[in-house]
Amino acid sequence: MRKMRIWKRGCLGLIALLLVALMGASYYMIDYALAPEPDRENVARWQKEFLTNHPESREWLDSMLTTKTLRDTFLVMPSGERHHALLATHPSGGHRVAMVLHGWRCCSITMLHYAQLFYQQLGCHILLPDLHAHGLSEGRRIGMGWKERFDVIRWMELAKSEFQADSLILHGVSMGAATAMNVAGEQLPEGFSKIWFIEDCGYTSVWDELSGQLAEEFSLPPFPLLYTSSMLSRLLNGWSFGEASSLRQVAKSQLPMLFIHGDADTFVPTQMVYPLYEAKQGEKRLWITHGAEHAESIKLYPEAYVDTVCRFVFE
Repeated sequence: MRKMRIWKRGCLGLIALLLVALMGASYYMIDYALAPEPDRENVARWQKEFLTNHPESREWLDSMLTTKTLRDTFLVMPSGERHHALLATHPSGGHRVAMVLHGWRCCSITMLHYAQLFYQQLGCHILLPDLHAHGLSEGRRIGMGWKERFDVIRWMELAKSEFQADSLILHGVSMGAATAMNVAGEQLPEGFSKIWFIEDCGYTSVWDELSGQLAEEFSLPPFPLLYTSSMLSRLLNGWSFGEASSLRQVAKSQLPMLFIHGDADTFVPTQMVYPLYEAKQGEKRLWITHGAEHAESIKLYPEAYVDTVCRFVFE
């Protein structure tokens, strides 16, 4: 009997130790996926990095900053958080606005080359938000494009009033693309005669993306860590990895959507785009770029990228 009691205590101790280890690993997973960039508010660093990566945009950006055409704006979200965006009014005075959404641990500045496309080639006003917990926008944890969908809807309302816009292009890359698809499944602000969505290398769901990263980075299966991390996210953030599904959101939308994905993308695997495209109802187009890794389509095919976007909007 004494040996049995010792054995039971040992088993209970081992189980408790495993649970503590699993909880610690779950917190690590949350931090790995959802912790903001430590230096996220360093605007000078982001600008320097952008111009290093996109020297072709220096003249345009210098001109926009010198004339104060590109300016900052802030908006208080329903959560009470203060969020930031860059915006610019096009001199043509048209009524079309392009909103460009950045990726994971990036910010509005990193999307200026996309904004330049819409500003110069399509004559759009431009609005580039810093998503929740990115750049100068407040927030403790990244929402992977799920809770941010409601913030983007608020920015759409601002775009409507700020630019007197009657049409809008919502363009996102990576996490920004997932955000755009999540927005597409919601009730959108009234007053726009046309809204186009462009998703470039977005994921089907947060669960699918983190499951892939867990296998790629740590050689681990989804069970049990992703399950416990998802439950922890529900407790800490109010949402789980499984519910954050761009696939389900896309299936609810009838608005035009352009899907872009590189066939060499392993960070958000190329095969994710096909169920997204199939789920989408209504007008849709798909462009798979040969040899492009994650978010590289515009880099490898700049002229074709401009042409594809222009034809999608104007045809």
